[in-house]
Amino acid sequence: MGFPDDSLTADEHVVLHLHPHWKAMITPTFWTLVAAAMVVVGLIFLPSTTSGNVLLVGLGAVAVILFLWLALWPFVVWRSTHYVFTNERVLLREGVFNRQQRDIPLSRVNDVSSSQSLLDRMLGCGNLTVESAGERGQSVLTDIPKVVQVQKVAYELVEADHERRTVNDTDLRSAMRDAVRAERDDEG
Repeated sequence: MGFPDDSLTADEHVVLHLHPHWKAMITPTFWTLVAAAMVVVGLIFLPSTTSGNVLLVGLGAVAVILFLWLALWPFVVWRSTHYVFTNERVLLREGVFNRQQRDIPLSRVNDVSSSQSLLDRMLGCGNLTVESAGERGQSVLTDIPKVVQVQKVAYELVEADHERRTVNDTDLRSAMRDAVRAERDDEG
């Protein structure tokens, strides 16, 4: 499932679009191999009799159920999980049938932090915590690939948004002069 670009505003563009790290696919890959091995072992060792064929069909059915439940479903969930960083907000999208969505405007982000276990450091992933002002507080994005670089990009996006929304002294003086001129023109 792709990320719907129609979720973006007119001036918004995607800076980073991530799925959870590939380590989430280790267990589904293991179960795919187990299901395939079950069928191969059945083909090799079960006799070619009617009872052997019935056992082979039963073994194949169990293998298909294992594959669908423990391999294909986690893959679909992994592909439908989106962590999107734009120039205006952080968008979190999860779920296949039931969808959970959260948008965090960059102007409300207070802190971006990351954490990594030893295994995460070796694999180059980790958890990213985005703390925002409001009632929901922290959002933890799990298994983010290249989490340290993503944290840096998120920080840069927050700073750029802050600078874009902040009025500097020159702009403030100019606006005040324009307001005084407009007031004088209205009086005169």
